[in-house]
Amino acid sequence: MTRSFEELVAEAEAVSVEGWDFSWLDGRATEERPSWGYQRGMGERLARASAALDVQTGGGEVLAGAEKLPPVMVATESWPPNVAKATALLHPLGAVVVADPDEPPLPFGEAAFDLVTSRHPVTVWWEEIARVLRPGGVYFSQQVGPASVFELVEFFLGPQPEHVRRARHPEDARRAAEAAGLEVVDLRVESLRTEFFDVGAVVYFLRKVVWMVPGFTVERYRDRLRELDELIRREGAFVAWTTRFLMEARKAPSVQASPSVQASPSV
Repeated sequence: MTRSFEELVAEAEAVSVEGWDFSWLDGRATEERPSWGYQRGMGERLARASAALDVQTGGGEVLAGAEKLPPVMVATESWPPNVAKATALLHPLGAVVVADPDEPPLPFGEAAFDLVTSRHPVTVWWEEIARVLRPGGVYFSQQVGPASVFELVEFFLGPQPEHVRRARHPEDARRAAEAAGLEVVDLRVESLRTEFFDVGAVVYFLRKVVWMVPGFTVERYRDRLRELDELIRREGAFVAWTTRFLMEARKAPSVQASPSVQASPSV
């Protein structure tokens, strides 16, 4: 590594963090991908759907990678720069992007969609997911699991209490989904190796994924960043572990009433 600490940090501090595209980190950080292939699975389900909703779509990059969108395709997003980016990317593909504050209620009627998808939602409003799904409809989501990349989080914030480390546990998600009336038909969890090869990659990551170290700024954490820079130069990388889980849940089909039994005519 020939570039100085100041050069790496200044570059990462100046680059745009709009959207949900992490290609700026190519060659500077790596993250193992879950074995289940979320985008492929999402695309397969979208191809079979008639009306679908992608919640918290970010810049629309994941949804735009689907080979075929259903006749009715809607995406929601709360952050204005991402709304603009997703609109420019998804409108030519036939998808409508709705600015939504990520708070209930979702701006759609009951039973509006037969598929709801979401990759890495910040919050899941399970009752709303169940409400907008049609009977027999499916929720398909990849989510961030507990204590994800906490080696990096705790490098800056120190040891976190157990309730913080356990947040976003997949079993809690299962219980919440079931409480909302959904049947969980698939739940898988994986821990994935993540490596940062220079301090600029860490700065970019923490600027983009703002909930990891709330209030992160270079100025506030400059001393700690210098220590991290020295560690990476000495060891070659900063290693952390990312947690992901895949969930597929189904809304129960509507129960059709049995045909009424007609009384025999009186004789």
